[in-house]
Amino acid sequence: MKKLIIAAGTGFLGQVLVNHFKDKFDEIVILTRGKSQTIDKIKYVNWNARTFSVWENELENATVLINLAGKSVDCRYTKENKKEILLSRIESTRILNKAVLNCKNPPKHWLNSSTATIYRFSLDKEMDERDGEIGNDFSINVALSWEKAFFKTETPNTLKTALRTSIVLGKNGGAFIPLKNLAKLGFGGKQGKGNQFVSWVHEEDFARAVAFIIEKEMTGVVNVVSPKPIRNADFMQKLRKAIGFPFGIPVNTFLLKIGSFIIRTEGELVLKSRNVIPKRLLENGFEFKFRTIETAIQNLLR
Repeated sequence: MKKLIIAAGTGFLGQVLVNHFKDKFDEIVILTRGKSQTIDKIKYVNWNARTFSVWENELENATVLINLAGKSVDCRYTKENKKEILLSRIESTRILNKAVLNCKNPPKHWLNSSTATIYRFSLDKEMDERDGEIGNDFSINVALSWEKAFFKTETPNTLKTALRTSIVLGKNGGAFIPLKNLAKLGFGGKQGKGNQFVSWVHEEDFARAVAFIIEKEMTGVVNVVSPKPIRNADFMQKLRKAIGFPFGIPVNTFLLKIGSFIIRTEGELVLKSRNVIPKRLLENGFEFKFRTIETAIQNLLR
């Protein structure tokens, strides 16, 4: 009997994975801050991501555990929010480590969220898992602490993989919807200088990559990104063309920072150059369904 557990699985990425895996596992359990219930054969079990209650019993005999827990980075980086961004990742990972070690029959494979933002700002070099250069800022240090909390506890009977995921583009969530809406309003020009790279992945390829990592029993760190990062100006131009909007007003760095402040988010989410490639996935034979941004956008607009 194959059992999948997704911690914090009610959000955008969690639902992408549920839709992909619903016919591939006999049982799916979602650990959620909401109430415990069963809907459409999916079991939702309450947890607070910090302490034991009864949720930890669900890990017994699980085939796969996927942890997506962590406060969204789409917020202002106030002192309070920074603390919650860090602690929500560290504490959920720590308590899952304890739960896995307490199991008589622990999950065979544990995949933990991480981020492609762990690599430095790069206009000059593609970052892969072996030669990628780690930078030094708040987001990067969160990612480093997150992965350290994950890997430092050894789980002899459970494989471990950190998913260094980029921006996931989806029909019902993620970054694609606000970017599409901006373009439709005429603000689909370059953002900042426009030369910064965008590392992205289509939601379907994200789920397929996770399934591939499980099948191949890949461990360590894996970049879950499309093979072709694209510059921000080119990304926005192709988005405008796909939706049939003739022009896009560029938003310079100054205006972007003001706009980010107004909508309570951070400009770095758009301005950082994420130039990341999926070397390990490609070396192991994974084939992307959406290799280019054009095919991804066409599919998402369909």
